[in-house]
Amino acid sequence: MLGGGGLIAVNTYASAGEGWGQSQNQTLGAGAAASTIKCPEVANGLSEVPDAARPEVDKELAAMDSQITEAYQRFAEQKEQVAQDPKFAENAVLGPLEDKRTASLDRIATAIDRAGERPEGLESMAACELQQDDADNGGQDGGDQGDGQDQGQENGGQGQDGGQDGGDQGDGNGGQAGNGPEQSDFVDIQSVQPNVSSPPAQQNASRGTFSTDCGVNENGKFNPDNVIVAPGVANGAHHMHDYVGNQANDAFASDDDLANGQTTCVDQGDKSTYYWPVLRLQNGQQENDANADGGGKDQNVGEIQTPSQVTLNFVGSPVSKVTAMPRFLRIITGDAKAFVNGNANANASWSCTGFEDRQLKDKYPICPEGSQVVRSFKFQSCWDGQNTDSANHRTHVAFAEANGACPNGFQAIPQLVQRIVYDVPPPVFDGANPSVFAVDSFPEQLHKPVTD
Repeated sequence: MLGGGGLIAVNTYASAGEGWGQSQNQTLGAGAAASTIKCPEVANGLSEVPDAARPEVDKELAAMDSQITEAYQRFAEQKEQVAQDPKFAENAVLGPLEDKRTASLDRIATAIDRAGERPEGLESMAACELQQDDADNGGQDGGDQGDGQDQGQENGGQGQDGGQDGGDQGDGNGGQAGNGPEQSDFVDIQSVQPNVSSPPAQQNASRGTFSTDCGVNENGKFNPDNVIVAPGVANGAHHMHDYVGNQANDAFASDDDLANGQTTCVDQGDKSTYYWPVLRLQNGQQENDANADGGGKDQNVGEIQTPSQVTLNFVGSPVSKVTAMPRFLRIITGDAKAFVNGNANANASWSCTGFEDRQLKDKYPICPEGSQVVRSFKFQSCWDGQNTDSANHRTHVAFAEANGACPNGFQAIPQLVQRIVYDVPPPVFDGANPSVFAVDSFPEQLHKPVTD
């Protein structure tokens, strides 16, 4: 970052270790309660990919995301038949999906084999299953899971009767998405107990903080690409991103493109690019991308909300000095597939201005009058000292331990703390014109807040 060319994204694949606790989602063979499709996350099993094989592997991983999207859309269109005949789901949805995934996994293994040692066991990740959304059965407790770092405990489940379908309305073009969120995905922030704590600064702490001001994407740069996770693949994210900072960012941007790109940052030396899934108001109003990839074609509908404020702060370590981020460092945080992957990598927090000592991970906040919605991300603050990226885009960086120290083999770097504020109306679930806000997601992730 200090070198002027880092890449910071809030998004995408999962592996172990970001520490929100474990998901209690229920999977099924098929049936009336099935809400979405759950597939093993192949990127989890690819911690080592030779550099020569990465382009083909990344392309196949992105193709597998498209396969799931297509299968989910087929499932959503034929839910009644799935509920009536469990074999229909296997024959019409899950079976064809497994065949496509098997072919992609074979191509991944072959690509790696040409440049290194062929991975074993990938074929076991081909099969997918149907999963139930617990919200369909009256909601779930949004609380008592800590992030293992500094968020403590949360209690986000009070005060909501849940179970009503706040999002299964509209035609998928201009109205609500038809695939979430649900009323039970929201909670009154005033019912949540304070749950934020931080490790105390020790004698050798680096106590400094610096900020970069790159605007709020007021110029409206959007695309559904992900240059880190799916380079060279258009619509690799299947949801729309806001961008601030470097304006050369799309799926096809090279390091040279980014180095020569323009920036929205006040400090013109900050050529880094920061991006995150957009927040929409599902209020029946069409957006310009209603018929486009990443938008309506991927069941992300409604008006994109421009943040009222974006703060990008870099914070020192509570236990040691920090070293500068290397140029072209890539970092992703959070998991855009956390609803089916589980919460191990979920890392976004939701809150309200005036209540930011209360953070939610798997609920959207209902804020009182005069208070605005806040999304926060505390990025990984430990680096392996060698690599600017890794095969799964995670293992070259790490989160600090609970006491603030980096794991063995890692050194402290400035921690990006990203805070995005929105002036959105509180959700309306009843009546002829329901309106809710929701983060863009892969279609099968049902716009759950945990997928931010």
